[in-house]
Amino acid sequence: MEFYTHTLSNGIRVIHKEVTQEVAHFGWMVQVGSRHEETSEFGLAHFVEHCLFKGTKNRRMHHILSRMEDVGGELNAYTTKEETFIYSSFLRQDYKRAMELISDIVNHSVFPEKELMKEKEVIFDEINSYKDNPSEQIFDEIDEIVFKNSDLGNNILGSEESVASFTREHIQKFIQKNYSTEKMILSSVGNIKAERLFAWAEKYFGSMQFAKQVETKNTLVFPYEKQLITKPLSNYQTHCILANRAYGSQNKDAKVLILLNNIFGGPGLNSRLNMSIREKHGFTYSIESNYHYYSDAGIFTIYFGTDKRHLNRVKKLIAKECNLLIDKKLTPRQLMKAKKQLLGQIFIAQENNCNLMLSMAKSLSLHKKVDTIEEIIERIESIQTEEIQSVASKILNPNALSTLEYTQP
Repeated sequence: MEFYTHTLSNGIRVIHKEVTQEVAHFGWMVQVGSRHEETSEFGLAHFVEHCLFKGTKNRRMHHILSRMEDVGGELNAYTTKEETFIYSSFLRQDYKRAMELISDIVNHSVFPEKELMKEKEVIFDEINSYKDNPSEQIFDEIDEIVFKNSDLGNNILGSEESVASFTREHIQKFIQKNYSTEKMILSSVGNIKAERLFAWAEKYFGSMQFAKQVETKNTLVFPYEKQLITKPLSNYQTHCILANRAYGSQNKDAKVLILLNNIFGGPGLNSRLNMSIREKHGFTYSIESNYHYYSDAGIFTIYFGTDKRHLNRVKKLIAKECNLLIDKKLTPRQLMKAKKQLLGQIFIAQENNCNLMLSMAKSLSLHKKVDTIEEIIERIESIQTEEIQSVASKILNPNALSTLEYTQP
């Protein structure tokens, strides 16, 4: 797998992978998300993302939304704690159409007040839809607990009160304060030569000028303190999440925790949590663990939904599985199977070129490079069973796991 990289005249980085498929994917990312908001700005990074689509100097809102749809393509966007991404999927002959459109959105949005007012109602509905879905809301709330007093604890959507207060001036000041070309990455996967892609990138994005600002300092606060919180919920099912603060992307143990998570409660149906708690005991329909890392920290979570009468039994079984990984080394055969499974999942995921385009930008942002297949294999194969046990003793320690429960009164 070969990646081509280039830096435009204004500092925007570009990464491209050539493929033979007819469908191509192109996106623009800026390393600005909810963690870069001030207290009065909670939800503003996400609001900016929404409002970028509401009109430019050259197009009205309906022209923006129809531009790629008219040729069978798609236009989408998202905001995380550390980035904002606008991207498109399209037939390869429409590369220039997609690049010009995204350039126009990023560089020439005018944020008409009438459209901003309507978009606030859309985000209010988005916030309320999360409140109606406890299996999603619980993940946002555990972030606030594990990253208490930290910018990583900021809820990406903000609140109805904060969003209601935003104006066109707030958006413009936020962009001026946080956006710079050095924080921007263009990512592409498609049937086009790198030289042509870089030339078009220079044409459509090379003239962009954003004020250079002093690098924003992250405000992650340590130490982490375990908490136990129970909240009443009038649903039939009890929702529970256990969590611990974990490693950032630059930590040498991050790759070990990725493998450990896959063994413990990752996406495979043969994960230890799924085999024990769902398949053996039948106590839950949904149980999973996740490891999410940021530039300087991470969070490890264990989520499940169950009948209230099974809650304590499930938590005891989880603690048992945690202690097994802490106290007992994996056998060479178990370790080999775990590595093979993870590598298979990684390579299958890379068959989705849209996801690959997104992950390329993320990797370039966090690691300044994208690993080749050979580097990925070498990194996973180098993990030793002692490393897994050591990481398990820190991250899976039941005495360090915070607990958040939504349960019937």
